[in-house]
Amino acid sequence: GVAVFTGKANCPYYAKAELLADYLQANLPDFRVHKITQHPDKWEQWLHDICETNGWEHRQSPIIWRELLDRGGKGLLLGGVNDFLEYAQHYYGITSMMLSEEMLDIAEENLQAYIEIEKEEEEIKSLSKPLQIWITSASAPICYQLIPLLANGEVFGMTTDISIHLLDSDQFKEVLCGIVMEAEDMAFPLLHSISAHTEIDEAFIQADIIIVLDDVLLNCEVQSVGNYIREVSDICQVYAPLIEKNAKSEVRVISSGKTFVNLKAMMIMTYGPSIKTENVIAVATSWESAAKATLARKLNTNAAGVKDVIVWGNITGCNYIDLSHAKLYGYNCAIWGPANFPRPVLNMIYDSEWIHSEFLSAQNSLNSRVSHCVGMLPAHAVATVLRYWYHGSPPGEIVSVGVFTEGQFCVPDGIVFSMPVRFQNGNWKVITELEISETTQEALGRLAHELIQEKLIALREIKEMHPYGADEITS
Repeated sequence: GVAVFTGKANCPYYAKAELLADYLQANLPDFRVHKITQHPDKWEQWLHDICETNGWEHRQSPIIWRELLDRGGKGLLLGGVNDFLEYAQHYYGITSMMLSEEMLDIAEENLQAYIEIEKEEEEIKSLSKPLQIWITSASAPICYQLIPLLANGEVFGMTTDISIHLLDSDQFKEVLCGIVMEAEDMAFPLLHSISAHTEIDEAFIQADIIIVLDDVLLNCEVQSVGNYIREVSDICQVYAPLIEKNAKSEVRVISSGKTFVNLKAMMIMTYGPSIKTENVIAVATSWESAAKATLARKLNTNAAGVKDVIVWGNITGCNYIDLSHAKLYGYNCAIWGPANFPRPVLNMIYDSEWIHSEFLSAQNSLNSRVSHCVGMLPAHAVATVLRYWYHGSPPGEIVSVGVFTEGQFCVPDGIVFSMPVRFQNGNWKVITELEISETTQEALGRLAHELIQEKLIALREIKEMHPYGADEITS
């Protein structure tokens, strides 16, 4: 059989029994020991439970029993330290002459070792704790394209496990189950689990990241803008309190999609006042990428070499693509320079008429092109912004993100407005030192006006729905 020794990590009597047991195990061929050290705070409860399970009466540390492996059934209780000393002397003629000072030293060592082992185990456990990612409106094509990007390790790092939770209404249950099965079949090493959810009450449980993909189907001949804004407001009114209730306190919320991304971010903050405003952003990267590609086609170069194009304002509404800081890297032309030598884009496009007529008027077609994407571009945009948020954006580069305004660039406070930021150490910071032209400043005023109107319509809808609690929500 095996002798099982259990005691409080800081108990000198446990130390004495343990030392004698080690001696017996080393010197007797048929004597085996199994030790279970318990934290002092957990000892009483543990002792109570083990005694209740086995029908034993025992009150102090240590408790020692024999597991009779060959006979099955419960173990044979030997008792405490004195009972064990008697047992050792009776069966083996060996006793412990350990002095009490030695006992105390060993007990202290036991406690320290126990604490260190527990700390190591906690660290290992925290490393294997997967990042909980929730995706709303998960039947959308963008979600299908996004999963491989999140699961291949490039966004969060090759040592971070993730769990993906797909949320949508009951009518899309089969679609979600299909996505789950396909993702499982791909056997991504870092995808700890993927699951489908159609019960709204269980949404966002323990969420670290929430990606909001909900869109409204626009048909302006049938409905007014006010109706669409109400629809967005209704969605956020459901999500925000659930985020507050179920998600982690530091949850990061990303608003993406084809319609009202600024407003979705704004309404989540409005209906979820305890959600940190700096943890809610709207993604503008699709528009940034499409603008870079348009410029690259004009210059007959690779879009990856175009940097620092800024998207200002209402990402999925009226936005302004600003080229005044845009740079071109690795461009072959008459002026030679090293690969990392940047050239201002506006100096490289000699046809200034093209910029003012075709490029700026092409913004409408740019909007429609981005809006009709089947999912690859917006999925890449979300993955890129998440990677930057967790690991920092490339040094010196400008990224456009819709954030809650606090007076930067003279844009009024309290709206979600796309502006230039950089990501560093898990946070983002608006690049306020950026100089902007008068033309840009005028454009920002017009764009802010549109977003303020959108917010006012949304708040009017709230007042109509909550005539008594509206001031509380909108204050």
